[in-house]
Amino acid sequence: MNPYRIFLVALLSLAPILAGAATIEMHVNGLVCAFCAQGIEKKLRKLPATADVIVSLEQRLVAVALKDGQDIPDDELRKTLTNAGYSVITIQRTDTPIDAIRSRVGQSKP
Repeated sequence: MNPYRIFLVALLSLAPILAGAATIEMHVNGLVCAFCAQGIEKKLRKLPATADVIVSLEQRLVAVALKDGQDIPDDELRKTLTNAGYSVITIQRTDTPIDAIRSRVGQSKP
């Protein structure tokens, strides 16, 4: 097999890993009302890498869909939410599409 083909196949198989996660899920304490959810959503939407945001009060979950090829550092996410008065418990990157998370938490698309 041609060495260029082998290289191309290897590169293509690594593409999902190199691209990074599509969504960031955070468990947050301090979410108590719809005003809290709107405030968090507004702050996170201002970040340049944000494509979409979901805030679930019931599950204390904040999910951020990232624009292709972009990321938001954990420190920036933690700082944004902490400065708004919330405690970030966990931050997890995942390949789960934002619409699947929206369905899981029982929210309809805006």
